[in-house]
Amino acid sequence: MLRIDNLSKRYGDHIVFEGLTHAFAPGCVALCEEDSTGKSSLLGIIAGAIAPDGGDVLIGGHSLRDAPQLARARLAYVPDNCMQFPEQTGRGLLEQAALAKNAPLDDAILDLARRLGLEPHLDKRFEQMSTGTRRKVYLTAAALGDPAVVVADGPSNGLDAQARGVLADVFKTWARDRVVLFASHDPELVQACGATTLDVADLR
Repeated sequence: MLRIDNLSKRYGDHIVFEGLTHAFAPGCVALCEEDSTGKSSLLGIIAGAIAPDGGDVLIGGHSLRDAPQLARARLAYVPDNCMQFPEQTGRGLLEQAALAKNAPLDDAILDLARRLGLEPHLDKRFEQMSTGTRRKVYLTAAALGDPAVVVADGPSNGLDAQARGVLADVFKTWARDRVVLFASHDPELVQACGATTLDVADLR
């Protein structure tokens, strides 16, 4: 469902990683290393938000390099920075994501928003939301459509205890037939969703 093939990334003279090749089967996989190990760069590359210096990513069999639209259609991404559109409302982002994925903003999506405690905040602008509330919008958007791969950078950051419990349950459900790849320093989340832990350096 997800394969990285000979990925490399550098910033100036600093080599972040080289030759990363790995095939991911459905399930939860957590990158739990310390900072500055390339976790966010790797997740950004898989999500198509950062360009690699070499290699390719295949999502649901589609090359992110050669068929980016098809690959991104099977991907959901929760970035570390959920403040990309300060003046947009939460509902507006969900509607935009639903349109991009040609997916309905149906009762199941709105029910997830309610379970996360997001419903009262949907019509606020992102600049009016807390860090955790912004993240809840992106987590809800990740449920839209039929992604084969869910990539999340710090998915529980800023979440309250109830929302963290919902997140773990959602990750476990998604992991039955999807790859859920996330970076986290939250051992309770890693344990609760039964994630396998990996280091970036292991992906060779």
